[in-house]
Amino acid sequence: MNMNQWATLKEDMKQAAKDLGIDAIGVASPDPFVTLKERLIRHRELGRESGFEPKDLDRRTDPSLLFDRPKSIIAIAVAYSSKLENAPKSEEGARRGIFARASWGNDYHHVLRDRLSKLENWLRERVPDLRAESMVDTGELSDRAVAERAGIGFSAKNCSIINPELGSWIYLGEMITNLPLEPDEQVTEQCGSCTKCIDACPTGALVGPGELDAQKCVSFLTQTKTLLSDEYMRKIGNRLYGCDTCQIVCPINRGKNWTQHDDLQPDPELAKPLLIPLLSLSNKQFKEQFGHVSGAWRGKKPIQRNAVIALGNFKDATAVPALTEVLIKDPREVLRATAAWALGRIGTQAARESLERALAHEKDEAARTKIEQALSQQNTEQ
Repeated sequence: MNMNQWATLKEDMKQAAKDLGIDAIGVASPDPFVTLKERLIRHRELGRESGFEPKDLDRRTDPSLLFDRPKSIIAIAVAYSSKLENAPKSEEGARRGIFARASWGNDYHHVLRDRLSKLENWLRERVPDLRAESMVDTGELSDRAVAERAGIGFSAKNCSIINPELGSWIYLGEMITNLPLEPDEQVTEQCGSCTKCIDACPTGALVGPGELDAQKCVSFLTQTKTLLSDEYMRKIGNRLYGCDTCQIVCPINRGKNWTQHDDLQPDPELAKPLLIPLLSLSNKQFKEQFGHVSGAWRGKKPIQRNAVIALGNFKDATAVPALTEVLIKDPREVLRATAAWALGRIGTQAARESLERALAHEKDEAARTKIEQALSQQNTEQ
């Protein structure tokens, strides 16, 4: 193909995007992400990584280490819902948790891989010698860095990519190819002087514009499996997975809600599930109910721990029997310790009796400490 033919292919691809289930598409050069690498090195030196990232910074920032002689990277965005229609109420005796919006529909990893596969098939019909490698979230390249370079949107102060039309309610994915497509121009729009996201961050994890300390981020904290500090448990509120605060307060996102993709539409009962039933789910039941959402990727332990935290933050006295069951019988020390904290927050006489009963036979040091703290602090919580 000559340059005009490649330009035509690119234009046709953009025209076909909507039919392929893609809301925004752009092309980036495959040059190394030099500035990103410098930022990642600093991020690591400051101890701000979550631990979920790929370790090799060269492979995270140099497409040529992942793909033989890359010519372009095609970036895509697929928009998802931000509003829950007919949301069930959370009320006394029937308290509910909340999954972040990115986990409301079917697992976006599968959804975007489907979209990228359709795009690859579309391209191969027109370029039989296409070589391509697609990745979503768990790939080594930074989806956000690729999307920014490809003109999908700008990198916001909350570390999200904001598309001028779609906002930041978008999933991102990319495809490295051997196609010499002309790169798109980057979006010049920016956040301006707005700092609403930084101001609203529950734990101060947004330490500066575009600077995130993942170790403090509530979204990261909900995905850990360890015992959390009192401060962080209070900040989690009733979040079961993820945190949307910095996106909810963003003025650009105001009024934006995307419902065009059937496979991304939420089930209200899964997006805002009842908390107490979560505590007794078996592994099989958890997979049956939540296995198709992205928030299930760490298994049931973090979700159940967060459900215990949420019941403590609600101070829901009707949850005392269920929390007592966890405190007395759960084989996982982290869950028992967290249940002790939650019962201490609830602070009723029944909660105190459960804590005293548990203290008599608890052997784990961390769990005993939490029980003792809950008993000593209970009166001051009233």
